[in-house]
Parts: sequence; C-alpha cells; structure tokens
Amino acid sequence: MLEQYLPVLMFLVVGLLVGLGPILLGRLIGPDRPSAEKLAPYECGFEAFEDARMKFDVRYYLVAILFILFDLEIAFLVPWAVVFDDLGLYGFIAMSVFLGILVVGFVYEWVKGALEWE
Repeated sequence: MLEQYLPVLMFLVVGLLVGLGPILLGRLIGPDRPSAEKLAPYECGFEAFEDARMKFDVRYYLVAILFILFDLEIAFLVPWAVVFDDLGLYGFIAMSVFLGILVVGFVYEWVKGALEWE
C-alpha cells in the first residue's frame, strides 16, 4: 500500500528541493554585506514620504478589480477559440451573449466614470 504513495512523496521532495534549494544555496554561498543603502526602504525610485499604513483611494481597488475582470475574459476566449469549429453556431451565439454582457458592463463603467483617474 505504501508503494502507491511513493510517486507522490518523490514529487513533494523534488518540489521542495527545486523551491528551497536555490534559497538555501544563496544563503550558504552568497555574500552577506548589508549596508545602509541596501537596508533602506525602496519605493518607486525615491524615498518613502508617508506612513506605510496610509489609506488608499477606493478608485485604486476599483480599477484593479475591473482589470482582473476584463483580463479573465481572455481566459475564456482562448479555449473557446481553440474549439470554435467543434462548437458550431451554438458556441458562437453563446460567446456572443457572453461578450455582449461584458461590453454592456464595460460601457456602464465607462459612463459612470469608474475608469477615470483624477
């Protein structure tokens, strides 16, 4: 019974070696010469000027969520395009409805000004 779990165990061991091996090698072999410049906080090429716990504008999160939403649309389009010939007219109509709903949502967001950055 334990021989059935041997491939899983080997997979876990190899995965850990590939994931943790370079980190451990870097710690053991790599030079450790910290300096004030290396330990300083770095943010977009200039010094941090405010507290790290400052509040972000809600529009930042809204734009990020909208980007993820419309980016995932491509994840549905690629498999559909691969099997387009097999789906026929039904697949075309189904994807047209899907894209129509997304376009209506995009136009609504555009009209409401959700994509405007002041």
